[in-house]
Amino acid sequence: MAVGLTLPPAVEAERVVTAVLDDLRSGAHRGVVVDSPPGAGKSTLVVRAAVELAAAGESLIIIAQTNEQVDDLIDRLAQKAPELAIGRLSATDYVPSERVSRHATVTVAAKVAELGGAAVIIGTAAKWAMVSDGSWPWAIVDEAYQMRSDALLRVAGRFERALFVGDPGQLDPFSTVETSRWTGLTWDPMQSAVAVLLRHNPDLPVHRLPVSWRLPASAAPVIAQAFYPFTGFRAGTTADERLLHLSAPGSGDAVDAAVELAASSGWALYELPARHTLRTDTEAASACAALALRVLERGTVAVSSGESAPVDASRIAIGAAHRDQVAAIRARLGAAGEGITVDTANRLQGREYDVTVVLHPLSGRRDATAFHLESGRLCVLTSRHRHACIVVAREGIAELLDAHPSTEPVHLNVPVKFPDGWEANQSVLAHIAAIKSTPVRLSHTL
Repeated sequence: MAVGLTLPPAVEAERVVTAVLDDLRSGAHRGVVVDSPPGAGKSTLVVRAAVELAAAGESLIIIAQTNEQVDDLIDRLAQKAPELAIGRLSATDYVPSERVSRHATVTVAAKVAELGGAAVIIGTAAKWAMVSDGSWPWAIVDEAYQMRSDALLRVAGRFERALFVGDPGQLDPFSTVETSRWTGLTWDPMQSAVAVLLRHNPDLPVHRLPVSWRLPASAAPVIAQAFYPFTGFRAGTTADERLLHLSAPGSGDAVDAAVELAASSGWALYELPARHTLRTDTEAASACAALALRVLERGTVAVSSGESAPVDASRIAIGAAHRDQVAAIRARLGAAGEGITVDTANRLQGREYDVTVVLHPLSGRRDATAFHLESGRLCVLTSRHRHACIVVAREGIAELLDAHPSTEPVHLNVPVKFPDGWEANQSVLAHIAAIKSTPVRLSHTL
């Protein structure tokens, strides 16, 4: 490629996908890894690879991390290949969702033998770990960075070759038990499946999807700089292709100002007075609810590549770090906010909306713990939107970060993760704060 020549996003993305599929077809490697930024088309790649392998007569399994991911993949795969026999490996008490039950080609069962020889069998990693019989030439592991290495070990005997697809910037695997005894070991179960795979197989090909089709041009550079400093990516759309219109007048208060700034710039910081608070900050919870409701009240319309659609409740999400915060926000939405998604970063991972409201993990805190500084948590919260993100926080986070620099111990044989949460938080906060200090542009507001 000539110096200075920039390929169109679709062409650049297709070149990488083609290279991935070529590596799969070659059979030269027992594994292929694909790193993906938020909204780069991970699920699309998984479905496309599954269809191509099945069309070549290869039987395969797909391993996802949650039932939500499994049902989503089944729906996408059944629509892409209506003639393909798909098996949904599930728990005995699983009730098929509408996305699964509407496809006649999908069989649901708790045992592989009851799936009628399906060409593609999809289940969660936890369910596949219970399978003791059978092997397949191929496996596709979706959201592989969410998968713990011990979970991969439990299912590795079921397949010969695999495609691992995931987002390295998202939340790391977690556990509710003490895990320090394994720190530094090459097989540390708390490392992601991909991390351990590459430590033991450094020659496996690693591809990186270069384009985010979810994040707008206002967000892709911010997220790339903060969370993907060594690989980067670009937005698949331009600033003129993603717009938010506010069709109803506002009252002119601070909530309106934040919504208008987000509509015009893609970001807004709604700051509350500096104060140390309980984790369930009622004032911050009320602010999150008020901002989401105001997006509805202003009759917000999203324009994407020339097509417009109202931003209804199903296209708005509010994210927080803790479940008690989620409960407090949901209670303050009331009946007017029915349909708005309110959840933790862990459960929002992999989902997308037009507008998101984020309660900053460090808002109102006296300290900056490892949990609240984790870069993946902030990455998930600030990368779910297609148009705009509003961050709610109490003043003083920058000072809190300066007073609590990263003090996590350094362990031998543990790969250093970049960027660390301290640096990522500083980067995102500096960008949003700079937007807050600039005049509000309302050229896209009706």
